[in-house]
Amino acid sequence: DLEASAGVSPNNTTSSEVVVRMMFRRLSRGPAVARATLRPPATSSAQKTAALSTTAASSDRWTAFRPADPEKPKLVLAYSGGLDTSTQLAYLVHERGFEVCAYIADLGQSDVRSAEDVAAIEAKAKASGAYAFACADLRKDFVENYVFECVRANAVYEGRYLLGTSMARPCIAKKQVEIAHAEGARHVSHGSTGKGNDQVRFELCYLGTDPTLKCVTLWRDREYLAKFKGRQDLLEYASQKGIPVSATKKHSYSEDENAMHISYESGELEDPAFPGATGAYPGKVLKKLTADLLDTPDEPAALELDFSEGRCVAVRVLDSRTGALLETHDRDAWAVFSALNDLAGRHGVGRIDIVENRYVGMKSRGCYETPAGTVLYAAHLDLEALTMDREVMRLRDSLAIKYAELVYNGYWFAPEMDFLRHAMDHAQRSVTGTVALQLHKGHVLCRGRTSPFSLYNKNLVSMDEEGGFVPENSTGFIQTLATRLKAVKRRDDAL
Repeated sequence: DLEASAGVSPNNTTSSEVVVRMMFRRLSRGPAVARATLRPPATSSAQKTAALSTTAASSDRWTAFRPADPEKPKLVLAYSGGLDTSTQLAYLVHERGFEVCAYIADLGQSDVRSAEDVAAIEAKAKASGAYAFACADLRKDFVENYVFECVRANAVYEGRYLLGTSMARPCIAKKQVEIAHAEGARHVSHGSTGKGNDQVRFELCYLGTDPTLKCVTLWRDREYLAKFKGRQDLLEYASQKGIPVSATKKHSYSEDENAMHISYESGELEDPAFPGATGAYPGKVLKKLTADLLDTPDEPAALELDFSEGRCVAVRVLDSRTGALLETHDRDAWAVFSALNDLAGRHGVGRIDIVENRYVGMKSRGCYETPAGTVLYAAHLDLEALTMDREVMRLRDSLAIKYAELVYNGYWFAPEMDFLRHAMDHAQRSVTGTVALQLHKGHVLCRGRTSPFSLYNKNLVSMDEEGGFVPENSTGFIQTLATRLKAVKRRDDAL
């Protein structure tokens, strides 16, 4: 049954190939917190037995097309099935002499939503020369250990960007390294360009989890760049190698999608003034995950979000007029997040168009749709205001800026991130409770919050009763606070 589910006949499979497949499945079960690990591949009989006895998620997919040539070095490629990575796969196999395992991570993006989608990408990997194909279902791991961790830290890059691409890279890279260990590969590769942030993120994550790995980056390779000067060169090479790719580019801009967001950049979007106040965005930009505001419902969506130590554990959808419970989503992190994505997207929540500072030193323009993430950040921050001490919040806010920078720049597996995680864990101990909110025409409107750990004292703050507060004490308090101001004023008057 295990072999049949992997798509390979048991009669044509060696015992070592079975072990590798089962190890891949075992490794698909992410840790409680996504941190670096340096575990070698399973080699002992006890480890192999444990690997064989573990059942993986049904949406994981592993296929061995042929035995790898033991005389050639193995490489695991972060693969998308597009023109760039398909051409790179073929180049690595035919021109550089690698045995390549094509690996794609399912983070909730639309192009691997169905078995047919994955099968088409797998077929392209085989045609490009890969000896094996792996699709890892990392949706739950991504939400639990990356998205929720950034929300708990209130990590927002430069005050606006919710880090959807940045937080995905360590999730992808960590699994890639684990597959490399299972395959006995000492090389890894990715398709990121030499101008962007992702090359830095991927490679810092590779080396932060296993310093002995070697990264082959073709978009920084002089010979590769000389051979492929543009899209037409890639298409001609793909045609020569029998790789089925479309000769027509879908759109002028590029996209990067996962459950947290979809980003759009390049093409017409490289002009930061485009499209202006009255123009239209090209193609599907800002239209794939969120509805246009003119098409959103006139009736707001009423929700209640439950949090436990800063993590969203349940979403309840209510009738906005009667308050009657309509839906509850609380099975797991993925169920909560995907339900929130659908609902927030329907109400046009989470669209931004910004210019940001890349780590490599240039400014870039990006358009982002982040429906569920936008709701979670707003609700989480609202609950923190009720439960978190003022001075702790101020310290957390200062650390959140650094946390966001580290995530954006690719330092997920750095020691300073471990330090910050421990600080955030401590700060989140009391962030438990419920936030009531409405989604309407692109807005997230927090309308109430409760917590068993609330620091809010209604009697103390009320204007209608004393509640234990002695107003007379404020006189001395104010005079003490004003000491510095009065001294400065006297000095300035004498100047």
